[in-house]
Amino acid sequence: MVSPSQKPPVCNNMAAPGRHVGHYIQRNSRFLIHNFEQLWGHRSFGWTPALRQQVAEANEESTGTIVIPRKKTWSKEAVLEALASTVSRDPTAYSYQFQDDPYLSPRTSSEFKLYSLSQESGRSAAKFFVNSNSKFFTKDFAEPHIPCLMPETVSLLLEEQSEEALKERINLRKVTAAVDMYDQLLQAGTAVSMETTHELLDLICLYCDRDPVQEGEPQPEDMEESGEEVKKRKGRFRRASDFLRFTWRENNNAERIFNLLPERDTRCYSALIRGMVKHGAYAKAFSMYTDMLNNRMTADVHIFNALMSAAPDVRDKYNERWDLIAELLNQMSQQKVQPNLLTFNSVLKALRRCGSLAKTQALHTLNEMKAVGIAPSLASFDHILAVFSKAGGFVSSPASSGQGNTDILQEVMSELAGTSFTCQDPNDVLFFSSAMRICLDNKDLELGYKVHSLVEQGENWRLLGDPYQQSIYYGRFFNLLCMMEHIDVVLKWYRRLIPSLYYPNPQGLRDLLQALDTDSRLDLLPTIWKDIRTLGHDNKSDLVEELLTLMARDRHGPEVQEAFAVCALDVKSVFDGDRGRHSLEWSTSALSHITSLLLRANKSQQAWEMLQLFKTKNRVPEEGLLEDFLSMYHSAGSSQRAVELVQLSASFCLSATPRLAKRTLAEFNLTEEQRAVLSELESTEEPSD
Repeated sequence: MVSPSQKPPVCNNMAAPGRHVGHYIQRNSRFLIHNFEQLWGHRSFGWTPALRQQVAEANEESTGTIVIPRKKTWSKEAVLEALASTVSRDPTAYSYQFQDDPYLSPRTSSEFKLYSLSQESGRSAAKFFVNSNSKFFTKDFAEPHIPCLMPETVSLLLEEQSEEALKERINLRKVTAAVDMYDQLLQAGTAVSMETTHELLDLICLYCDRDPVQEGEPQPEDMEESGEEVKKRKGRFRRASDFLRFTWRENNNAERIFNLLPERDTRCYSALIRGMVKHGAYAKAFSMYTDMLNNRMTADVHIFNALMSAAPDVRDKYNERWDLIAELLNQMSQQKVQPNLLTFNSVLKALRRCGSLAKTQALHTLNEMKAVGIAPSLASFDHILAVFSKAGGFVSSPASSGQGNTDILQEVMSELAGTSFTCQDPNDVLFFSSAMRICLDNKDLELGYKVHSLVEQGENWRLLGDPYQQSIYYGRFFNLLCMMEHIDVVLKWYRRLIPSLYYPNPQGLRDLLQALDTDSRLDLLPTIWKDIRTLGHDNKSDLVEELLTLMARDRHGPEVQEAFAVCALDVKSVFDGDRGRHSLEWSTSALSHITSLLLRANKSQQAWEMLQLFKTKNRVPEEGLLEDFLSMYHSAGSSQRAVELVQLSASFCLSATPRLAKRTLAEFNLTEEQRAVLSELESTEEPSD
């Protein structure tokens, strides 16, 4: 037994291996450090003398002054603009304004108009509710601030008689209330500043002494609507306020207040003259201008712009109109009034109604614009194109006139190529549709591509106008493609424009069908038919008839004929009035085409049912169609159906009945009963002439 004093020292034995390891590391580490120092002395690790010199120079420069770059100031919309720049238009998606509610994505042009008007109506209703209950909409969560989302002040807050109350009514466009407040101030002997008087006259003349019609309010009884406005309204997306047309009333509040003024300046005359021109009192506007000159006052540029636009309405002859415009320009020069862009555009617009004089004077006007350093806008070039289009028709043949139009447009496009525009004139939105009309009339595809490339430059597409004007532009461009371009390119543009930018009308789809026929791609007709149904044009009988005519005109391979037969059955459902829509009226050609297509696809039962529809719809089948039926029954060996076919021909009193009976007797294996029936029909003599 081992005594405690004889037990082995456990701790010492456990520490022995660690002591040996430490002694080993200490002895060998000296060797490793010595070898590493020798290796470091022999290797430079890329520190060449040239590199050491560069490092030394950098250290010297670092000891100099540190220049802190300027802080970049970003706008609050910078992030949104950066994100927007990364998103491009999806040609397969509908317009952006309908993407919040996919259920209301329009499929047709009529639905686009309906949904757009509904959306605008809902927006107006919401705005009216917010403005009427502004106390419930006081918090502004938008960052950056969006003013249009906040309620507007629509009720009067100041009731006392003061100039501030008058300004409030002017800012809220309360014409009647502003006039009443002005009269009360005059009766109380309170002087009104000239600046406030100018604003009041501007308000009265702008709205023709009437309160502006708000959205949702009934139209006033004395509102007049010109025939031109009625024509514009048809088929286009417009607000109700766009059609209001008031006439200038004699001795209205604007004239009364003007006559009460102790002192009148150019601004007062300017307000009345512009209001008279805007609301059709052209002769009175010139009379007011003469009165201003008699009072030894000079006009401003706005007065001259208004009078030049009204010049064609106060003169009957073309040369008298131009003489009046030239006289106004001379007076403008004498009074040292500097013209602006709208001045020259007013001259060019007036020249459109000056006949043969316009062509020469328009070029002089354009050169004068460039001489004074004013760049023409799109409206300027639109007036130029209109002037040459009309002037050319008086002096030359249509062919030479069209060539002249394209030459002018070529020069315009060469000058505008690669330019991004902003709207400077209300008529800027008319240029692109007018230019594309010239390309379409002259069938100039290359020029049409140039016009469209200018539309796609920057944000020039914003100058296409409202949805109605956009549809006109894209419709003309698509029609030009269908006439002049290869079908593969046409289909590429077709998928690119529809439905994100353009809802084609029946004429556009008819042009597409003709393009498919020209390039022998009738195999795509079933696909186009699906688009016709989607776009809501399957109720246009002439379009459906043309589609059926193209499918039934020639014979094709089995696969194509099978696709045509399926398409024909779908067309038949349209005539039967599916989807709860009004059905089309069956015509003889439609019945014949669908029946022929079913026969060529060996769909005998459906073809026979179509043949029964002829009698139901009081239509008479063609003799060639019955011959095709007889050939199919001969191939199938169906003698009973052949006999029934001859009997059906006899019920229509067709002259081909004896011939069909004779052919059936010769080519079919018949029973005695069937032969007796056919022999009786064969003996029926054809009617003599």
